[in-house]
Amino acid sequence: MGFFDSHILTLMTFIPLLGGALILCVPKGKDDVIKGVAAVASFIPLLLAVRMFYIYDRTMAGVNAADQFQFVERYSWIPNINVEYFVGADGISVPMILLTALLSFLAVIGSFGIEKKIRGYMALFLLLETGMMGTFIALDFFLFYVFWEIMLLPMYFLIGVWGGPRKEYAAIKFFLYTLAGSVLMLIVMLALYFNTTDPATGKHTFSLIHYMNQATHNSWIKGFDVRILLWLGLFIGFAIKVPLFPFHTWLPDAHVEAPTAISVILAGVLLKMGTYGMMRISFPIFPDITVYFAVPMAILGIINIIYGALCAMAQSDLKKLVAYSSVSHMGFCLLGMAALTPLGMVGAAMQMFSHGLITAMLFFLVGVVYDRAHHRQIDGFGGLGVVVPIYTGYIAFAFFASLGLPGMSGFIAEQMVFLGSFPIFRTLVIIAALGIVFVAAFHLWALQRVFLGPLNPKYANLEEINKREMFCLTPLAILVLFVGVWPMTVVNLMSVSLVRLVDLVKAVI
Repeated sequence: MGFFDSHILTLMTFIPLLGGALILCVPKGKDDVIKGVAAVASFIPLLLAVRMFYIYDRTMAGVNAADQFQFVERYSWIPNINVEYFVGADGISVPMILLTALLSFLAVIGSFGIEKKIRGYMALFLLLETGMMGTFIALDFFLFYVFWEIMLLPMYFLIGVWGGPRKEYAAIKFFLYTLAGSVLMLIVMLALYFNTTDPATGKHTFSLIHYMNQATHNSWIKGFDVRILLWLGLFIGFAIKVPLFPFHTWLPDAHVEAPTAISVILAGVLLKMGTYGMMRISFPIFPDITVYFAVPMAILGIINIIYGALCAMAQSDLKKLVAYSSVSHMGFCLLGMAALTPLGMVGAAMQMFSHGLITAMLFFLVGVVYDRAHHRQIDGFGGLGVVVPIYTGYIAFAFFASLGLPGMSGFIAEQMVFLGSFPIFRTLVIIAALGIVFVAAFHLWALQRVFLGPLNPKYANLEEINKREMFCLTPLAILVLFVGVWPMTVVNLMSVSLVRLVDLVKAVI
């Protein structure tokens, strides 16, 4: 591989950070230059992510855990405590990296309407992109934790400074919830570090690869009760991010108050980091405890599906409706993961990717109507389909994708979850299937109340969706349709790594 391919993960992670630094050097008042730098700094990682998706070896599956990762870079960072800059990508992380790069670029374009403190906004957004990218590529737990925490600060300010009327409350609530999960993760990281040794050097290590090898754990950490506590610490930390019931209450507030582009990133990428963390860290490091808690995980997934859908059905705010629909859809991820079958796990990963695309469309679309009407009350509209037919077409497409219409990516992901989970949790899967009815209900009712029926005269001259907004939405719609019709493009990428993960967990049974 050439230089760019050999360092592709580092480049796509730190180019946004470099772009953010350049933005801080741009003189005040040069808003167009700032937007241009931000667009380029987020577009280059997208090109690199597409390149990585293209050259990734989908057949690669080694005997050792480390052999499944590609584009690996490993350098000593803090030798005194054996911290490494250790990064790599496999079939679990590559789709998430591509999703992050795509949504980050589109969110930057979607943020061109921001007028207040644009330099600070774009610099913080690019720092956020660096944190998100780094989280998906880190194979050293210390490095993973650093990138995980890097995301916290810019997201706090992006909500707290550029958000809605209750922005301070939403930002603080988001910060405290996420920080609480981070503290639990830190405790587990320290326990693993002091009770795991690198066989080659005999030193303590932060390497996730070594943690996956149960033989490297010291006797204390092999105790079943201790492993339960450590697994629960990680699970709660990741569950807050998903978010799973009952840790979900920060999400609707954060979504409602956040600017449109930040809601896109929050739902499209940050929620997926919770389930990604479980797949990358909790499941392979504590496979026996994962099996032990499989049924409770599945039950929590069902609660998310039904409870999230019922909450969405009760909303009068269109953005809150989409926020609670995310709670519902992320429940499918946990259900598929809890089944511990290859098909269920692939379905969960597919749902992460698909939901990222669909929910990004939905939040972009809610932002479009809010920019024009300056409110999001569902009952405050009516008959908009006659005035803005193109916008209505986009939102109808996104709603049908979200409710799982065949031919779209959401249908494929949910069916894989059901097919992979039904042999293991028959009753629970039947209950989960009822959630589809509720999901369809709140989408169709919202569509009917906002876009059909008699026109509200107040919006007789509502402005149609513009080209910049269509530029943000069209790639997402194309991908939703393409993955729905030809899912093997993504399934083949994920399968080898996820089957290996299932084999690793099932080996303890």
